[in-house]
Amino acid sequence: MSETAQTVERRLGLVYGFAAYGCWGVLPLYFKAVDAAPPLELLCHRVVWAVILLLGLCARLGLKHALRSALRPGRTLGLLCASTALIAFNWLIYINAVVSGDVLEASLGYYINPLVNILLGVVVFRERLPRQVLVAVAIAAGGVAWLTLSVGRPPWLALALAFSFALYGLARKLAPVGAVVGLTVETGLLSPLALGWLWWSAAQGQLVFRTRGLELDLLLLLAGPVTAIPLLFFTGAARRLPLTTIGFLQYLSPTIQFLMAVTLFGEPFTRARGVAFACIWIALAIVARRARSL
Repeated sequence: MSETAQTVERRLGLVYGFAAYGCWGVLPLYFKAVDAAPPLELLCHRVVWAVILLLGLCARLGLKHALRSALRPGRTLGLLCASTALIAFNWLIYINAVVSGDVLEASLGYYINPLVNILLGVVVFRERLPRQVLVAVAIAAGGVAWLTLSVGRPPWLALALAFSFALYGLARKLAPVGAVVGLTVETGLLSPLALGWLWWSAAQGQLVFRTRGLELDLLLLLAGPVTAIPLLFFTGAARRLPLTTIGFLQYLSPTIQFLMAVTLFGEPFTRARGVAFACIWIALAIVARRARSL
């Protein structure tokens, strides 16, 4: 690939990255709107409606052969099985955090996640960090440490979100499949479990779907595109950008969530959090300046 083509690919990756993290930033608004459904039911709706959408997309794009190839036993399927488990775990924890009113701790997790991405980039791919990125890492790490201390307890929820999504990104970067095919396989592997749980829940009279009105049903049906679209953007970015760059783009999502938690959901904004917030935005400014030179 020529230098010009690589530059175009990296810039396209940046567009995908900003789109993905922008969508994830406003995701709590959706989960708040459907909080009448238990987190596990909502996870199952995300899987079922997403796989239907993605199978149709695969058929339209002529990806049936690629989908069959990805499902053959081997290293690729093993990586996709690992990414499936990681993303399901991440989704369930995040949904539960938003529904239970822990948006600030969820945002803390996604502030920590880029640092884990950078660590994986250095350890796994031997990526070298330019000096300005090292400065940004130090500033961001200080902000994350400040946020962690302000929580006043070990942020288990935040750490689980950070590490599960960082490892998911690594697995998807290593799996030699496209965004649509990879996500179709992941939701397809989860769909039998999701359908089984929905069937069992309905048999027990505990299913919220089709019992709370048309508006909630329509919102639950939107779980498919709400799930698929940002992840498609993310996997498109992950295959075009170094993990270090992906790591810093990640800050966009928790920043939006942090602002919503304070302004819309009424969670307290302390001076300590204000200092940490400022540190992270300084780091973002440094990285944004470097990104414009790509």
